[in-house]
Amino acid sequence: MPYRQACVGQKPPRNVWCHITGVDLVRHQDGQIYVLEDNLRCPSGVSYVLENREVMKRTFSQVFQGLSVAPIDDYPEVLLETLLDCAPAGASRPTAVLLTPGIYNSAYFEHAFLAQQMGIELVQGTDLVVSDGYVHMRTTHGLKRVDVIYRRIDDDFLDPKCFREDSCLGVAHLMDVYRAGRVTLANAPGTGIADDKAVYAYVPQIIRYYLDQEPILSNVPTYLCGREEDRRYVLEHLDELVVKPTNESGGYGILMGPQATVEERERCAEAVRANPRNYIAQPMLDLSTVPTIVGDELRPRHVDLRPFVLCGKDIYVMPGGLTRVALREGSMVVNSSQGGGSKDTWVVQSGHAVPRPALHTARQVQSQVQGV
Repeated sequence: MPYRQACVGQKPPRNVWCHITGVDLVRHQDGQIYVLEDNLRCPSGVSYVLENREVMKRTFSQVFQGLSVAPIDDYPEVLLETLLDCAPAGASRPTAVLLTPGIYNSAYFEHAFLAQQMGIELVQGTDLVVSDGYVHMRTTHGLKRVDVIYRRIDDDFLDPKCFREDSCLGVAHLMDVYRAGRVTLANAPGTGIADDKAVYAYVPQIIRYYLDQEPILSNVPTYLCGREEDRRYVLEHLDELVVKPTNESGGYGILMGPQATVEERERCAEAVRANPRNYIAQPMLDLSTVPTIVGDELRPRHVDLRPFVLCGKDIYVMPGGLTRVALREGSMVVNSSQGGGSKDTWVVQSGHAVPRPALHTARQVQSQVQGV
């Protein structure tokens, strides 16, 4: 994760850096729930959550009768409210847009879906321009000021004048407007550092230091290959561990040690020795399983759960989340990019509607979600 010089000294509106967070939770065979990963850059997948629920309600409407299943269909409304809550000071009637890389992005469906559900414009970099110190959107009636950008592109592509010069996806001089406090970017540039799996290892200590609290959920035990002692252990126990690149996503580059061949482990060892800081290792958890229709039979398949947390004026935890399923028998990799599927997840209310929960950190979602 490169150092973001452009973010030095930046104070976003309401001091909110991570407006949308996805926390990957797993249940091990010991019954304990662990945080597997934090996703704070551009967390995706909530459109599957909403669509899965809609399909379930249409297909199995009778199952919902008599059960107080907490609703999730207000998520787009709460997301828009969260974004507007964090508009720059002085924006009396703020305008929000969703910035997408375009139709060839793998998550474009979600970008279009969320923009439509929130009732805001879906834009690309060419639709926006900086003029008179503000960001404007090109419309058929001329330029319209934009106050909040829900960006679904990575930092490197946001502003060719500040980051990658060859980017055609962002907006020239966007970071100048951001630093001046005249536009909100959600999530804020630089938040991707929290996606770094080496930083993940320190999150429990960060919580203790800054909040003076004990984490409710535990991390998976993690070995940092940048440490000589940890690296030595990892290289001696590759057949027992899962090795992950620190700054990759989507399940790419992972070595599942117990399932890997000797040649695959040898290649991984060479990569670790060549760039130790780029790798972590963890014991291989035996993820919980759920019944899954495979062909015309029910089969157990491994799952994890990604609840979504919104942070603006208030904090909202979706009463449910994205349950990702490893459809291949025996696989522990649940990412959709690796052939995984998804399921609807219910949180059943007891008697009364669940108010929007308040919490101190995104790691404290355990009491809000059920049934990983």
